[in-house]
Amino acid sequence: MDTNGSRAGFVFVGGGTGGHLYPALAIVEELEKMDAGVQTHIVCSERLIDSSILEPTGVAFSTIPATSPSGGVRGVVRFVMNWGASVRGVRGVIREMKRSCSRVVVVSMGGFVSAPGAMAARAEKCELVLVNLDAVPGKANRWIGKRADRAMTAARVRGFDAWIETRPIVRGFVGARDKSRAIEAFGLDRDRRTVLVTGGSQGARSINQMMVEMAKTHADAFDGWQVLHQVGGGGDGEAVAIGYRDAGVQAVVVEYIEEMGAALEVADLAVGRCGAGTVGECWAAGVPAVFLPYPYHKDEHQKHNAAVLVEAGAAVVCRDLIDPAKNAEAHGGGFAEMLTDHAKLMGMRDACRALGDADGAAVIARSLLGG
Repeated sequence: MDTNGSRAGFVFVGGGTGGHLYPALAIVEELEKMDAGVQTHIVCSERLIDSSILEPTGVAFSTIPATSPSGGVRGVVRFVMNWGASVRGVRGVIREMKRSCSRVVVVSMGGFVSAPGAMAARAEKCELVLVNLDAVPGKANRWIGKRADRAMTAARVRGFDAWIETRPIVRGFVGARDKSRAIEAFGLDRDRRTVLVTGGSQGARSINQMMVEMAKTHADAFDGWQVLHQVGGGGDGEAVAIGYRDAGVQAVVVEYIEEMGAALEVADLAVGRCGAGTVGECWAAGVPAVFLPYPYHKDEHQKHNAAVLVEAGAAVVCRDLIDPAKNAEAHGGGFAEMLTDHAKLMGMRDACRALGDADGAAVIARSLLGG
């Protein structure tokens, strides 16, 4: 029963990767800034990454047994077997929220977790809002989009004219930390420019290896530069650190960067994949980027995610050839030019900043509160 007048509640459904959860957290934070009485809850998968992201935030969350239908027949069977329990799990959260909120909205953040959430919203007669993150919507988002009361997209998409386009969704940590303090925290040289390499995302070992090869073959271009390199948990740290050291390139190599906003504060150039989150963070921080889309996606949606920055002259996209020697041969010259042509790099930075604020989270929050 309603015990709080017109109090609004929002159930966010998504997970399985940080790419679905971090945007949800960004919107939650904006909602709470705009309305201190708002109630929020995130429904995610049972994957360890989901709980490890959400537990430190203090945001209310629960899990459902939803699994990805990928992986052939077995994947589809698992998805179907867990469907009923997943829908019931989301319905339970909605019903509990209805006890204290007169209006409950289910916000689908995409991915395999979100599909049973959409079905639960329909069953509970709640408003369903889709938040799309990628320039090429996945199967789940295309399915949900046909059932949602409205859809908003943080990336430019073609063929979905009814979807409301916003700028990228980025949590409010970019620019929140003093640059000099961030330099000190990472152990960097304040007199050098910094290349930030985010090689810790899915399947990014080829980027780790490519950067070492770049250091070997284009060591002179790194003169006056240093590298802050996140290698991820794949065990590449020692080899990458040794590679930079042997090439004479100054580098700080870490497994994981907790405060990516601080890392972006010190970055003069970023190198990494171009998932929607990474593209949005570079946009928000005004950092030029070299993007290497994940090479195993058939639809190449990561390449499309970066299109806005590329067209603006704020980023370049290079095909990941996987083999480090081939990558260095194909892309080394262009990368070295960015390191040595300061005017070109500053032009890319200015082009990035001219795109405006990455305020998608605030725009979506206002829309959700407005009904």
